[in-house]
Amino acid sequence: MQNKGLIKFFAILFALVSIYQLSFTFVANNVKGEAKAFAGDNPDKELKYLDSIGKEKVFDLGFTDFTYNEVKNKQLNKGLDLEGGINVILQISIKDVLKGLANNSKNPVFNKSLADATANLEGNKTYLNKFFEAFEANSNGTTKLASPDIFANRSLQGEGGIDFQMTDAQAQKVIKRKVDESVESAYKVLRERIDKFGVTQPNIQKLGETGRILVELPGAKDVDRIKKLLGGKAQLEFWETFKIEEIGNFLVASNEALKKTEVKKTETKTVAKDSLNALLTDAKDSVDTKKGNNPLFDKMIGQGGGPVLGYFAPKDTATVNAYFKRADIRILLGADQHNAKFVWSKPTTLKDAKGKEVEAVELYALKGNRDNVPAMSGGVVTDAKDTFDQLGKPAVSMQMNSQGAKVWEELTGRAFNQKGYIAIVLDDIVYSAPGVTSGPIAGGRSEITGSFDVAETKDLANVLNAGKLPASADIIQSTVVGPSLGQAAIDAGTISSVIGFLLVCLWMVFYYGKAGWYANLALLLNLLFLFGIMASFGFVLTLPGIAGIVLTLGTAVDANIIIFERAKEELREGKSLSEAVVTSYGWHGAMRSIIDANVTHVLTGAILFIFGTGPIKGFALTLLIGIVTSLFTSIFIARIFIDRNIAGKADLTFSTNITKNWFTNFHFDFIKIKKFTYIFSSIVVVVSLVSIFFVNGLDEGVDFVGGRTFQVKFEKPIDATVISDELSAAFGTPVEAKVLGDDDQLKITTKYKIKEDGVAIDEEVNQKLYQALQKYYPNTTYDKFINSYDGKKVGVLQASKVGASISEDIKTNSYWAVLGAMAVIFLYLMISFRKWQYSLGAIAAVAHDVIFVLGIYSLCYKFMPFHMEMDQHFIAAILTVIGYSMNDTVIVFDRIREFIIGNRKGSFEDIVNASINTTLSRTLNTSLMMIIVLLTMFIFGGESIRGFIFAMLIGIVVGTYSSLFIATPVLVDTISKDDKHTIEEKHNKA
Repeated sequence: MQNKGLIKFFAILFALVSIYQLSFTFVANNVKGEAKAFAGDNPDKELKYLDSIGKEKVFDLGFTDFTYNEVKNKQLNKGLDLEGGINVILQISIKDVLKGLANNSKNPVFNKSLADATANLEGNKTYLNKFFEAFEANSNGTTKLASPDIFANRSLQGEGGIDFQMTDAQAQKVIKRKVDESVESAYKVLRERIDKFGVTQPNIQKLGETGRILVELPGAKDVDRIKKLLGGKAQLEFWETFKIEEIGNFLVASNEALKKTEVKKTETKTVAKDSLNALLTDAKDSVDTKKGNNPLFDKMIGQGGGPVLGYFAPKDTATVNAYFKRADIRILLGADQHNAKFVWSKPTTLKDAKGKEVEAVELYALKGNRDNVPAMSGGVVTDAKDTFDQLGKPAVSMQMNSQGAKVWEELTGRAFNQKGYIAIVLDDIVYSAPGVTSGPIAGGRSEITGSFDVAETKDLANVLNAGKLPASADIIQSTVVGPSLGQAAIDAGTISSVIGFLLVCLWMVFYYGKAGWYANLALLLNLLFLFGIMASFGFVLTLPGIAGIVLTLGTAVDANIIIFERAKEELREGKSLSEAVVTSYGWHGAMRSIIDANVTHVLTGAILFIFGTGPIKGFALTLLIGIVTSLFTSIFIARIFIDRNIAGKADLTFSTNITKNWFTNFHFDFIKIKKFTYIFSSIVVVVSLVSIFFVNGLDEGVDFVGGRTFQVKFEKPIDATVISDELSAAFGTPVEAKVLGDDDQLKITTKYKIKEDGVAIDEEVNQKLYQALQKYYPNTTYDKFINSYDGKKVGVLQASKVGASISEDIKTNSYWAVLGAMAVIFLYLMISFRKWQYSLGAIAAVAHDVIFVLGIYSLCYKFMPFHMEMDQHFIAAILTVIGYSMNDTVIVFDRIREFIIGNRKGSFEDIVNASINTTLSRTLNTSLMMIIVLLTMFIFGGESIRGFIFAMLIGIVVGTYSSLFIATPVLVDTISKDDKHTIEEKHNKA
C-alpha cells in the first residue's frame, strides 16, 4: 500500500483530535454529576449551581483551560429523546400574514382564495402556493392581486412594493418576499423570547420556505408554560368593558331564548324571578333546584360583579361561546351592544356552593366596534418589567411611548368619570380589568396586576419586550420527553452497543482468526472517529442515532468480510499471501464491490436525511458518517496491520481451523429452483397486498394521520382496555391505549381536536387526560402529572403531537423518499453495470422486500407484544432495508460481471450459479453481522425503537433471500437470448 506513512499520520492525528473533542463531553458530564449530587432531587437548585460556575475554570490542559460554559458548548450534544426536554414545530399563519398585507381586504375573490387554500392544502405544498393557485382559479382573469382593494394598498405601495400596473406574476414575487420577511420577523421574536427564558443550549431554526420554525429546548420541563411562551402572539390590547348591570338583561334574555332549543319541554319549569341578580342571589336555588332548566345560568359556578359577568368551568367555555355566536342570541343585544366581544380570563380558583375549590374562568363583555379594534393596542409599550404591586403580589409594569401615553390618559379619564373598567387583554385572554379610582393616568406608565405567579410575570414581560408575532404561531408538532425516560434510553443504547460490539468482535475472531483481530481494532478506531466527528461538528446524538451507531458496527466489518473472502479465494488459487492481499484490495478484487455497495448505502442515507425530520435526520446523519469512517478504517487501518504481518511472520490465512473449509466447493443450482421461489414470493406478495389494502390495513401512527400520544406510567399494572374505555368516554371520541413494555405503562393515542391549533387546545387535552386518570393518581397534582422533572416515575413520561397539516407532509415525504431511493439506485446500477437488466433485478428484489415487510406489519400488528406502527421510524427502517438489500445483490452482480469478463466456461445460467455459490460466504457473513447487531438492539435497545428494529431485522433476512432467489433469476430471465448466446459463445470457444 502506497503512502502508508501518510495514512498513519492522519489516523493518529484524527484519533488525537477525536479524543480532544470528546474530552469536553467527559468533563461536562462530571460537572453535571457533581451538580446533581449537590442539589439532590431539586432541579432548580441544580440549574442555579451550574449557572453559578458557568465562568469558572473546570478543564485545565496545561497549555490552555476552559470554563464550564465553554466546555458545555463543546460537548457532544444529546437529542431530546436522550436529554429530556421539549421539541416543537411552529407554523406561522401565512393566512394571517396575507390578511395583514391586504389590510383585511373584504374582496370576495381574495377571501374565497384564502378559504380554498386552507381547505385544499396538500402534503408538501406551501399555503402561499395554494393561495396563488386558488386566486388564479377564482379570479379567472377578472381580479388582479395588484387591485387597490387587495395588495396595492398604501402599506404595500412605494419602492419595492406593489403598484396597480403589476401582473399577478410580478405581484407574487413581492408578496412572497413580504411573507418571508414576516416569517423572519417571527423567527427573531421567538429567538428573543427563548434567549430570555434561560434554557441551556436552545436550538431554533427555520424549516425551508414552509413558514415553519423548529424549536428545541433541552432540559425544559414546564410543558404548558413553554407552549404559552412560544405560541402566544403577544398581542396586548386595552378594551373598555360593559358592567354586569349593563349586560345583565341580555344574559337573562339569552337564557330564556336558549330554553327553546337546549331544554326538553318535559323538563322545563317556571322561573320564579326573572332577573339575573335574583337568579344568582341564592346559589342553591339557581344551581340545584333549577338544574337543567337554564342553559346559560346552569353553567355558572359563581356570581359576577363589576366587569365580571359570571364564573364558569373551563370545560363549558366552548358551549357558551357557541351560544353567543348564534344569530338569534346576538340579536338580543341592545343597540349600543351589537359589537360586544365576549372573552374569558385566565383560569383562577373559586369555592363552589359546598365550599370546595374548583377551577373557574371569568366572562367579560368588551366594548367592541365595527372593525373589532381595541381602544388601544400594545404596540405603544416600549418597556416591560416583572415587578410586585403594593400588596407584594407579582405584577408587570409597562412604559408607553408618547402617543400611547396620550391615549392612555384619555382612556383612564373616561373610565374614571363613568366608573368603568379597562380590560387588559393578551392574546384574547383577560389578565385583569381594573377600575380607575384616582383620575386620569398621565405619563404612560402603568401596571398589569392579576392572579399571577412570578414565572408568569417574567414570561409576560419577556414576550412584551420581544414584541408580538406578525401572525399567530400554532404548534403543529411537539414532543415532550422526561429526563428519566432519556436516561433509560441512554442506558438501553449503551447496553445494546456494548453487547453488539462484543458479539461482532467474537464472530470476526472465530471466523477469520488473526485477521478478525485486525478488523476489530479497525472497528474500535472507527467508533472513536465517528463520535469525534459528531462532537467536532456539533451534531446531535439521538436514540435512533444510537441505533445508527450500532448498525455501523455491522457495516464496518462488511468491507473487511468482502476483502478477507476475496483474499481466501486468491490463496486457494495458489497465490502468495502478499499477492492475495494486493489483489483483494485492488479494484478488480474486492474494491469494486465495496464501492458499489456503499454508494447505494450513501444514496439511501442521503435521501433519508433530506426527507427525514428530527431524530430520523439524526439516524441518517450517524449512518452517513459511519459509512465514511467505516470505509477509511476497513480499507486503510486494517490494511496497515495486515501488511505488518506480511512483513513479519506472514502467517495469515483469513480463517481458523474450524471455518477454513466452510462454503468451499459449494455447488447449489439456485436458478433451477427459480419457479418455486417465484411461486413462494408471489404468494407472499399477494397475501401482503390483500392484507394491506383489503383486510387489516396498516397501523398508521400519528406521524401519518395526526394525533397526540402520551406515554403514561401508572403506580401499578393496569388494564389497557379499561383505560381506553374511560378515556374514550371522557374525550367523547375513540382513544387507543396499548401496553408499552411493562404492564404498568401505556401508550395512549387520541385524535381529539387535532385539526384545531392553539395552546388552549393543548392544555385542554392535558386537563382532560389528567381528570380522566386522576383516580389512579390520588396524590399527584396536575403539574406533577403533566410536567417533567428529575426522578419522575409516574404520570406522563413522554408526549407528542402531530398536527393534521404536518402529518400530510410527513406522509408525502415518506412516499417520495421510498420511491426516490429505488429510482436513484436503479439509475446508479444501470450506469455501473451498463445494462438495465441488473437494475431491474435489484429493484425487483427491493420491491419484494418492501412489500414483504409491509405485509408482516399488516398481518401481525394486532397481536404482537410491541408496537408496529407506520411512522417516520418505520420509513427509516424501510430505506435502511433498501440500502442493505442492495449490499448482497451487488456482491453477486459484481461476481457475475467478473466471470463474464473472464474465461469461466458454461452456459449463462452456469456462470450466474457459480457467481452465487462463490460469493455465498460473503453474502451470509455480511447479513449475519447485521442480524447479530439488530437482534441485540431488538432485545436490549428499549421499547421505543423495538418496532423500528424489527422492521430492519425482517428486511435484512428477506433481503438476503431476495438477493439469492429473486434478483439473480430476474436478471437471467430478462437478459436477451442474443446476449446470452454471445456470452456463451465467447466463454466456450475451444
